Amino acid sequence: MNETRSSGDTVAKAVDALRAGQLVILPTETVYGLGADASNAEAVAAIFEAKGRPRFNPLIAHVADAVAAESFAVFDDRARRLAEAFWPGPLTIVAPVRDRNGVSDLARAGLDSVAIRVPGHAKARDVIAAFGGAVVAPSANRSGRPSPTTFADAVEETGASAGAVIDGGPCAVGVESTVVSILGGQVSLLRPGCVTREELEAVVGPLASKPEDGHRSPGRMALHYAPDAPVRINVTEPKEGELLLGFGQGIGDERWSLSPSGNLKEAAANLFRMLREADRTRPVGIAVSPIPANGLGEAINDRLKRAAGFVG
Repeated sequence: MNETRSSGDTVAKAVDALRAGQLVILPTETVYGLGADASNAEAVAAIFEAKGRPRFNPLIAHVADAVAAESFAVFDDRARRLAEAFWPGPLTIVAPVRDRNGVSDLARAGLDSVAIRVPGHAKARDVIAAFGGAVVAPSANRSGRPSPTTFADAVEETGASAGAVIDGGPCAVGVESTVVSILGGQVSLLRPGCVTREELEAVVGPLASKPEDGHRSPGRMALHYAPDAPVRINVTEPKEGELLLGFGQGIGDERWSLSPSGNLKEAAANLFRMLREADRTRPVGIAVSPIPANGLGEAINDRLKRAAGFVG
């Protein structure tokens, strides 16, 4: 990290940068994002360039509140119930687009839908509210790598491309938002996250299965969230030279445990940070202990499968 990026900038500087068409590193409760004015196609293009991200991959528009969300997206009663239950927070709703200029065609990957959420991190909302528009903010890493969940990791990845950087401390959630689609009168889960399948169904009933809508959500590439070292998952015995990320009491070295107590929230918060730290030790490979598939474990296993290049 260079000296000028060792500490964060002010909200006012971040807003000025967004209005000037520059990029901003923005903290959220999930992961750090690389933000831009959603209406400015040139600024959005700069995100894709900085990340090396394919342009068919849509971006999530972040807004200050649910009222603002409905100025960009068409919500039905189910969307409103989800917003009331989980916003501000780690839930993204994919809905028909209302304002095609407010969230540019490039940000939506040319789709007739928009992915939108109200982040739970107060500093993120302060920036967005002061800016007065939607801010697209995919994770602040180079495409395909583990998402940054600390300020230092975000700056190391894409800080050179940002006109301002906001330090919001470590991300509390640690995995990207849950993404649901409300298209066609049905609610379907496109990407698991901290808001679990069970929590969603408690609000809107059983979720539909619509794999054809997967392209409307980011984070769905088969190889994603990957460190340089190869990753193996569901490992009980690591190979020689592999660093084991354990889960649960007595599994591996406690220093490298995602959660010594077997707590899924703790494991999610530690996941990307520990993948990055393990990678810096230059192991032969990174092995990860089995993680339960229930609740938040669905999201953790999803990220690990993609880090290992295996989605099945």
